[in-house]
Amino acid sequence: MANEKILVIDVGGTNVKLLATGQTQARRFDSGPNLTPQDMVNGTLETIKGWGFNAITIGFPAPVKAGKIALEPYNLGKGWVGFDFETAFGCPIKFINDASMQALGSYEGGKMLFLGLGTGLGSTLIAEGVVLPMELGHLPYKKKTFEDYVGQRGMDEYGKKKWREFVPEVIGLLSAALLPDYVVLGGGNTKKLESVPEGVHLGSNDNAFKGGFRLWETLDGISQNKKK
Repeated sequence: MANEKILVIDVGGTNVKLLATGQTQARRFDSGPNLTPQDMVNGTLETIKGWGFNAITIGFPAPVKAGKIALEPYNLGKGWVGFDFETAFGCPIKFINDASMQALGSYEGGKMLFLGLGTGLGSTLIAEGVVLPMELGHLPYKKKTFEDYVGQRGMDEYGKKKWREFVPEVIGLLSAALLPDYVVLGGGNTKKLESVPEGVHLGSNDNAFKGGFRLWETLDGISQNKKK
């Protein structure tokens, strides 16, 4: 949107990361299991003093439906569902799942599958500019679920070597089902991989901010540039 000054808020279980239009250095403050929505609002306004904004994107670690937080987050405090963020911040707000926000920032056209390797397994499909959030990590795999093997629990239980074997296997299965043009891996645990399969690209965590800005823009031009 023209003339919009966007503040992107990336809410995580460890910290809340912030970046606004015209700024080059992100800021952050601690979150944690007791963080409430009012704590987040207060912490954000305190941390970004001196920044201007008139619209906000919030990337949130829980399902987002119809532009609203649908479920309370697992790793934060309570009270997020139904909280009036637009009144608290005094401007329009768009919500998006945190994995979808990073996926949107990684998107280069065509049909892309994004998989976030972190505490669990974040997942989003973007097809010709249409963002389709998913919960693929909760689907059954072997004796448990996908995220029980390629999330942090899998690494802790089976060790890094076996985890590195599970990751390409899971990518192959999900790719065979969804037939993406390319796959992007994001999330903090990507740095623990030694290699990635052909057709798979490593995304930067900074792409979450890029996705937050893009949410206020048109994807018409982006969707024409299919990743080779």
